[in-house]
Amino acid sequence: MLPTFIDVRRGPGAERTGGRPVSPARGPRRPLGLAEISLTDGFWATLQQTNAAATLAHCEEWMERLGWIASFDRVADGTMGSDRPGWSFADSEVYKLLEALAWEHGRTGSTRVDEVFTRLAERVARAQDPDGYLNTCFGHGTQQPRYSDLEMGHELYNTGHLLQAAVARVRTSGVDAFVEVARRAADHVCREFGPGGREAICGHPEIEVGLTELGRALDEPRYLAQAELFVDRRGRGLLGPVQFGPAYFQDDVPVREATVWRGHAVRALYLAAAAVDLAVDRDDADLLAVLERQWTATVARRTYLTGGMGSHHQDEGFGDDWVLPPDRAYCETCAGIASNMVSWRLFLATGDVRYADLMERTFYNVIATSPRADGKAFFYATPLQQRPPAEGSVADEVNPRAEGGQRAPWFDVSCCPTNLARTLATWQSYAAVADPDGLTLLQYASGALRVELDGGGVLGLDISTAYPDAGTVTVRVTEAPDRPVRVRLRVPEWAQRAVLSEGGSERPVEPGLVDVERLLAVGEVVRLALPMEPRLTWPDERIDAVRGCAAVEAGPRVLCLESVDLPVGVDLDDVRLDTSTAPVAAPGGLSGAVVRAQVVTPTDGAGALPYGRRQPSAPARESVELRLTPYHSWAERGPSTMRVWLPAV
Repeated sequence: MLPTFIDVRRGPGAERTGGRPVSPARGPRRPLGLAEISLTDGFWATLQQTNAAATLAHCEEWMERLGWIASFDRVADGTMGSDRPGWSFADSEVYKLLEALAWEHGRTGSTRVDEVFTRLAERVARAQDPDGYLNTCFGHGTQQPRYSDLEMGHELYNTGHLLQAAVARVRTSGVDAFVEVARRAADHVCREFGPGGREAICGHPEIEVGLTELGRALDEPRYLAQAELFVDRRGRGLLGPVQFGPAYFQDDVPVREATVWRGHAVRALYLAAAAVDLAVDRDDADLLAVLERQWTATVARRTYLTGGMGSHHQDEGFGDDWVLPPDRAYCETCAGIASNMVSWRLFLATGDVRYADLMERTFYNVIATSPRADGKAFFYATPLQQRPPAEGSVADEVNPRAEGGQRAPWFDVSCCPTNLARTLATWQSYAAVADPDGLTLLQYASGALRVELDGGGVLGLDISTAYPDAGTVTVRVTEAPDRPVRVRLRVPEWAQRAVLSEGGSERPVEPGLVDVERLLAVGEVVRLALPMEPRLTWPDERIDAVRGCAAVEAGPRVLCLESVDLPVGVDLDDVRLDTSTAPVAAPGGLSGAVVRAQVVTPTDGAGALPYGRRQPSAPARESVELRLTPYHSWAERGPSTMRVWLPAV
């Protein structure tokens, strides 16, 4: 049985903590609220500031330009018909923006952000039908009837994102008119799909996550019960046939019987996140164990070095075990966000540090890869190899393709920009957890924490670090209770020679969680030194696509070789990584590494097949030094070719 803790979700408690995206009903680990931890500078603070200053407005401007927000006005005015712009899930992008705005207001207290939220929320609210139904694509004028396309219509998916926006609002500002809109929508779903109603599910899981968190936020058990119904119905073949089969919807095998995640990656991960919520709140140890096994199998055999998930373009889905081609990697940004949603819930439920390790990998190498430095263009797919450089400019156009080697300001299917916006607005809430005995630091960034411990007393910490450019994390105590407490620091799985300094001594520490447990004094310092030297990484030999290749990592970041860093006249395909020489850090404080490589002289046969009866003789080679850069920053210097995995010699 998981122990419970008291968690005040509204009123003075909500104001004190600032709210958090995930708030389990039981368990000893409590995620920190936005008001309990703040970022001051560094990698994630910069991304967060850019998100606030540029991305939020960028998303609103594009949705206004394309008429997605105006769809709510047209429903309210009775002028909506079958000419509605955008895909059936366009409503969800407005809801994700509202969620991002609510979290941003909770993080900063900005009145300007709150005004934007209120203005958009009022337009959404006017479109709600009297019975609580809220959707701009079905049920109005000449549109298809409600719930007439549960496979691909995304009606319940959209409602799930509406509910998550309301969760952000209630946890940062309390119950208001927008929260009541979401409550009516949730009540409608319970009447329509609850006991005695339609025995059906949505083709895209999401309503389940929205119901569980709104049920927690409003203390409404009916919503959790409805989410449980939806999860238990999955895998019984309730959805109609589609090109990719029932696994695309995760409707092929019940959740409790599945051994690995399969089908559309975002769908699978949203479903898993809701199932973890249910396992925790229902104290269902068997279901939790099933989900842990699914995570383990998927990470071990179906996950990219970057943490990316999804190797199929045609269905945005998982491939079979070991099918991880770098150039055809889909690795949708939203799948990275959804992966962290699952890992975060599993960490809170179990305390197993491997979940936080995968989150760090995914944060730096999927989520941070998507936005351009100015916060106004994005990657949808994040492949590990780019063969041709991107063609043409997408400076002010909707990009019809999810891939292409260049960040785009908006996509025909533009789920990733708004998903990034809500994630970056809450990044610090994933950095640490509290328990009755102290704090656990999981992700490193400069900032300050002040937490009222469940066991009594206040613990305050200032954190100073240049991570991930440097590996030293300095933690200074600013407030401490008059009793012994525990501060835990995560030593990443890649850090094999880490050193902890505290109390006038230092000691080597192994990957995992390292404890400092005693009576702390204000002003004392704990310092963790992580080895950041570049290191070679080799793939499992069962991954055919990269057999014979190696990659280079430095700290939490995967590195890549980009064509703009090659000597004139050298093609990326002709580079071979010399693994007899260890990579070294780039000089002058630059991010990345310098490696020794060999450039081969190609010997193409005129008109001949690229095969022969014997092993070809080794081509002539020239030895060179090349600079590798962080994968998350590739394509910032113009169109290029790129590789993470390099043929090794």
